[in-house]
Amino acid sequence: MSRRTPHAVRRDWGDDDEGATILHVDMDAFFASVELVRRPELRGRPVVVGGEGRSVVLAATYEARAYGVHSAMPMTQARRLCPHAVVVPPDHRAYGEASRRAMAVLADVTALVEQVSIDEAFLDVAGARRRLGRPTEIGELVRRRVHEEVGVTCSVGVAATKFVAKLASGLAKPDGLLLVPPAATVPFLHDLPVAALWGVGERTREALERWGITTVEQLARTDVAVVQRAVGAATGAHLHDLAWGRDPRPVDPVRQEKSVGAETTLERDTADPGELEAHLLRLADRCAVQLRARGHVCRTVSLKLRTEDFRTVTRSRTLPVPTDVGREIYRVARELLGAAHTPGHRVRLVGVRAEGLGAAGDQPLTLEEAVDDAPAAQRRAEAAMDAVRARFGTAA
Repeated sequence: MSRRTPHAVRRDWGDDDEGATILHVDMDAFFASVELVRRPELRGRPVVVGGEGRSVVLAATYEARAYGVHSAMPMTQARRLCPHAVVVPPDHRAYGEASRRAMAVLADVTALVEQVSIDEAFLDVAGARRRLGRPTEIGELVRRRVHEEVGVTCSVGVAATKFVAKLASGLAKPDGLLLVPPAATVPFLHDLPVAALWGVGERTREALERWGITTVEQLARTDVAVVQRAVGAATGAHLHDLAWGRDPRPVDPVRQEKSVGAETTLERDTADPGELEAHLLRLADRCAVQLRARGHVCRTVSLKLRTEDFRTVTRSRTLPVPTDVGREIYRVARELLGAAHTPGHRVRLVGVRAEGLGAAGDQPLTLEEAVDDAPAAQRRAEAAMDAVRARFGTAA
């Protein structure tokens, strides 16, 4: 179901941004946009970022989206919909670097930045108004600087709450800004389909529809006890508050990522332990690169396997010493594989995740580390590899 309605796509809900000090900044088709910066000859053409075979689409330019291609779609389906699309393999190091540069722009605007993913963040600009102007002026400043300094475009939602600001940025895409004045919050929300609310997935939407609730306005005007009977006490109360624009959550600049990970769908199902271990090595390296780029170490390594019959198995282990070294993450993941994989059972997806993150500089030196320089040497070697690949590409 589309989240857009004739009223929701309005670009003018008024110009009174007093009190609308929450910004949601969302990069447009981020991975694909970064690739266009690196490959300007592809501008104007349908470009899809993803792998081959049974992988999925990570990002698509708006030219590709016009053919129905979207993120998380199987690459085989994307190729059928847009056979002339240019398929570019992902380069996560490049995306991480572009993200860091974009977030640095936001941090220069205000210290109250809550990064929620690699390509989006909330800002509270209440304290920046005297220095930089009105919230909408700050939003335009952010858009201009991100484009000038990173080369990608972003869309900005300006509102009084995080929830409404996020909705507004989505409706401003691509490369736009949408202000929802505090006084227009309820009218803005009430023409939206109920699926626009945070926490409404397919099952929740179906449960609400069984009670005749299909729009945000219908949900808002339904007694909260009825909504709670439909979807549960906590969810019902939360959705009823959102339907009236009540979202008291502040921008949290110290929000910490809980984990980083990588997974791959194999070109063909395999039961070969050697082939699975080769994938684990690459995935562990990707996790370690993300950890070092963010200045984090992990205390837990998690393994994910999906078998040919689509059964998902997960295993995890807590480390005696937190790490950001790919070889150490791989060693633990390989041991987990030995415990989780039943010989002869074919696997179609493998994933590695680093969890229990903490700041690298906050970890005390252990006795083992004090007498053994091998982990530190491996860390230095992998950090040198990061620098080489950042300059010369992932194949270097």
